[in-house]
Amino acid sequence: MDWQESKVSRLENGKQNASEDDIRAWCGVTGREACVPDLIATVRHIDELWLEWRRQLHAGAETRQKKSIPIYAKTKVFRIWNPSMVWGTFQTAEYAAEVFQQAVGFYEFPDDVEAAVGKRLERQRYLYEGERVYNVLLGEQALYSNVGGADVMKAQLDRLMAVMGLPRVSLGVVPAGAQTAIWLGHSFSMFDDRLVLVETFSAELSVTQPREIELYHKAFGLLRQSAVYGEAARGLILAASRRFDRPRVRPASRSD
Repeated sequence: MDWQESKVSRLENGKQNASEDDIRAWCGVTGREACVPDLIATVRHIDELWLEWRRQLHAGAETRQKKSIPIYAKTKVFRIWNPSMVWGTFQTAEYAAEVFQQAVGFYEFPDDVEAAVGKRLERQRYLYEGERVYNVLLGEQALYSNVGGADVMKAQLDRLMAVMGLPRVSLGVVPAGAQTAIWLGHSFSMFDDRLVLVETFSAELSVTQPREIELYHKAFGLLRQSAVYGEAARGLILAASRRFDRPRVRPASRSD
């Protein structure tokens, strides 16, 4: 290969990223042509592979919500797994506001909750436009994690019941006592077969390598085997909703 020693040094020490042509040339010489797609996917998204929340949210949450809209607009098939919270696109305004308010307190970024909620709710229009397919799995815990109090939760669970009726939405719930073929792990969002977003407490991970995406595809399929749908899922949602019913005050008797 006709590479200058200085270029090799910069590549080895991380001072320069390899170009797509560099990758093809190197893999050709080393006989690793099969690695080309994964390596090119990494190079194309190297600046977005790991983004700390403090960096993303330094000016508020609205900017990060805007970033999601083009991703949703061009996605045809969504595969979503969240073991403990309701997925963002299914959230009510009140539920989303509480989520963002918690984030403001945790990450200490400027409070633009109202604007961030507005941008998040914009994504809901894609539930009704085009031929997008939504395959969403929630852990049963997501129905009970108390975000915002009883009234917020009851409205949120009613919203889940409503979206279940949409023609291109498949909403499954993995019961708490279900035997699973794989550990529940962390939440993730798959956008077609080109991108997986994974959220941790410290950062957001963007997965673009085909071989890694295939693992998430496999994990989703295994989780789906343990989920219930239709009336069984509605039953779990209704049971959770009843847990958030406010206790009735018993009228005082004359002997009290």
